[in-house]
Parts: sequence; structure tokens; C-alpha cells
Amino acid sequence: MENLGEVLRDLQNYLNYVVLGIPLYRFVFALLVFFLFFFFRKLFALLVIRSLRRVVRRTPTEIDDIVLRAWARPIGFLIVVAGIGISLFVLGLERAVTVKVVKTLLIFTVGWMAFNLITAFEGRFYEFAAKFGRELSREIGSFLIKLSKAFVILVAGVAILQEWGINVSALLASLGLLGLAVSLAAKDTLENIISGFVLLFDKPILSGETGEIAGVQGTVEEIGLRSTKIRTFDKTLVSIPNKEVVNQNINNWSRRDKRRVRTYIGLVYSTTREQMENILREIREMLANHPRVSKEERFYVHFEVFGDSSLNILLQYYTDTADYAEYLKIVEDVNLKIMEIVERNGSSFAFPSRSIYVEKLPDNLEPR
Repeated sequence: MENLGEVLRDLQNYLNYVVLGIPLYRFVFALLVFFLFFFFRKLFALLVIRSLRRVVRRTPTEIDDIVLRAWARPIGFLIVVAGIGISLFVLGLERAVTVKVVKTLLIFTVGWMAFNLITAFEGRFYEFAAKFGRELSREIGSFLIKLSKAFVILVAGVAILQEWGINVSALLASLGLLGLAVSLAAKDTLENIISGFVLLFDKPILSGETGEIAGVQGTVEEIGLRSTKIRTFDKTLVSIPNKEVVNQNINNWSRRDKRRVRTYIGLVYSTTREQMENILREIREMLANHPRVSKEERFYVHFEVFGDSSLNILLQYYTDTADYAEYLKIVEDVNLKIMEIVERNGSSFAFPSRSIYVEKLPDNLEPR
């Protein structure tokens, strides 16, 4: 019994030990209260939230299901906030400090609920953005979502600062010079944002389209507030500031309905005039009858240039598709037919060569 008494006295002494002006036993009770409310939160999620989910599933609308999914964790966190408030009270902190901490956590929770609600209803933002056009729905919807989330974060942040006695208006006024410097530094950012709106409404190129933008070739993945992201054909991701995109030429390959083929065919100089005329006529007939060569555009097949080592024929036509894979198949088929025409007429393709003519050999090299 004496040993037990000594143990109890030692325990009492430990619990009465003061840390930061607060007895240790208060810390123990505060932790017990906090973990108790943390357990209540788990119990609340297990019983109440599950019951609510069964109820909302029976309703004809889907909105309540979306709202419950968005608010389930924040509502459970409110129980933790209550536990933190009671724990701070048990610690014996000043009532004003406890109230400020609880109010801060409540503001944070409300902001969390609003943020989750925006995320849950992202589809509705895109539906609203579709009123501006199907092509713009993704870009404008994404912009509205980001703007709404930024607004929620800003309002919650200002409310928390004011709760702790920080005058936001006075803070902004006192930072006037800093604000001026920031505004000058943010000049490019503002230009990029305005240029982003120009891209969204002028629609020279949209997400998912392929082309050449500011010298970069690839597919547009996203037109953001500050920059346009392009996935190049090497699969690297390039971000270009929007003002550069607006101020430079944009070649939108996705909006063409056909592709042009322009090349030269070089025949050997031994090709006779009759052979050349027959080859030109047969190539023209082949292009005129080819099912995949566009009939809406003119084609050109002409003997144009006497080259250094070949007789050059200009060949220009359009395929009836812009799809790259189909385009290559058409070009390949046309090229094979041209090879057949050239071979059938007894000519051949030239390759770079030079002929050297010697008028007179030096005396020491003349044959004896």
C-alpha cells in the first residue's frame, strides 16, 4: 500500500508539473477530449452520413447526392472543430483566444465546403460555358471554375485576417508602394490574361487542335489564363505566354479539309521530247482520275526547269483529306503510279551528277 501511495503521489506531482504556465494534467484532459471528439467524427461518418446517403439516393434529383458528397468531410470536420474548442477551454486559455481559433476553423470549414461545392458542380460550369459555343465550353468553363475557387480562397483568407484583428484595407493601403511595384512586375501577367480572353473569344485555335504557334508545332492541350500549353510531336510540353501567341502567326492545321502536295520530279537528260510529253500527259490523266486527289482544287504537272543534272517537272495537287495517315497513303500511291509511268515510257529518275569535259590534256599526260 505504501508503494501504491508513493506512485500516486509521484503521478500527482507529474500531473501538476507546469508547462508554458499550464498544468500537465490539463494537457492530458485536453488530448483526451480531442481524441474523444475525433472518435465522434468517425462515428458520425459511419452512422449519420451513411444514413443520409441512403436517403438522398431515393430522391429523384441528383443535386442532393452531389452536395452530400461535397460536404461529407467538411461537416465531419465541424465535430473536430468543436473538440478543438472544448480542448482549448480545458487548457484554460483565454476565452477570446479560444473564440478566435474556433471562428477561424469555422471560416476555414465554410470555405472548404464552398470550394468542394464548386468542384462537385464543375459539369454545370461547362454546361453554362457551352452557351458561348461548343468549342469554347472547355476553356471558358475552366476559367470560371478557377475564378470561383480563387474568389472563395480570397474571401476566406480576408475573413480569417479580419478575425485576428488585421485590417485588410489598412494593410493594402500601407502596401501602396509595394502594390505599385507588384503591378509593374505583373504587367506581363495582365497582358497574358487579356490575351487569354482574346484567344478564347476570337478562337484562332482551340484545345485539341494541331498547328504551329509561335514557331512551336504540336497539339494544344490547354489555353490557360497566363499561357497556352502545347504538346509537341516529340511529346514534350511547351508553355507559351498568351501575349506571344496573340502577337504571332497561328497556323491551324486542324481546320484544313485537305493537304497540298508540292514537289519536283527530276528526269534524266536523255529523256526525249516525246517521252516527256507522254509522261506529262499520263501523270495528268492519273491525277484527274485518282479517287483520293481533290477535284475541288486545280493540280499542276509541268516541265518547269532545266536543272543542273535533271529535267525537273513541277507536281502540285491536293489530297481529299487532312488526316496525316491517310495523306501519306495517298502520296505513296501517287508516287508509285508516277514511277510506273516513267518506267513505262523508257525514262528514269535523275540523281545529282556532274560531267567533266577536258579539251586538252597536258603534254606530259598525252598518250605516247
